Amino acid sequence: MKTKNRHPKFPDPWLDRWLPLIKSRAAGSPVLEIGCGYGDDTVSLLNAGLQVMGFDLSFEAVAATRARAPSARIEQRDLRDSLPEEAINLGVILASLSLHYFAWEDTVSIVARIRLTLRSGGILLCRLNSTEDKNFGAGEGDEIESNYFLVKNKSKRFFDESSVQQLFADDWNVLSLEHITTDKYKKPKTAWEIVLERAL
Repeated sequence: MKTKNRHPKFPDPWLDRWLPLIKSRAAGSPVLEIGCGYGDDTVSLLNAGLQVMGFDLSFEAVAATRARAPSARIEQRDLRDSLPEEAINLGVILASLSLHYFAWEDTVSIVARIRLTLRSGGILLCRLNSTEDKNFGAGEGDEIESNYFLVKNKSKRFFDESSVQQLFADDWNVLSLEHITTDKYKKPKTAWEIVLERAL
């Protein structure tokens, strides 16, 4: 039986403009990729000469990323569990479209653990679902919490600017905050693209 190829069909070179900053802040240490998906960003980071360790909840995604990026250290892991033991005093963490599946309390806890994994001056690059992301479930399904919905049996959180700022209010310097649209999927996806620096 063939496995359905769920790899995005469209390029999404969003990391390109951030690579000089990523290289500078990584300073020889590996980049931790949270929610590696099917390896698009993993490959971009490796092609830029960076070391990568990452994880994803999906066995299928982990297998695909390992095949595409054999030099990266990729494992299957739930983000609500502990981060990899090797993830200590890092300069860069990447979380593209992977932090918005959780209840608010869990999301706050995850972001706090990410912050503690970075060294002072380390950066987090992330993208989060926007409340305007109508093509991918914003405002649909049963509302579990404010802007947190059960959409086709999957929980999804959607962020407005105020909730983004609230999530990163403590001990982060916001280097960039943009509301963007990506053509990564078959339909345009609206998201927040954020670069944050650990302040302390």
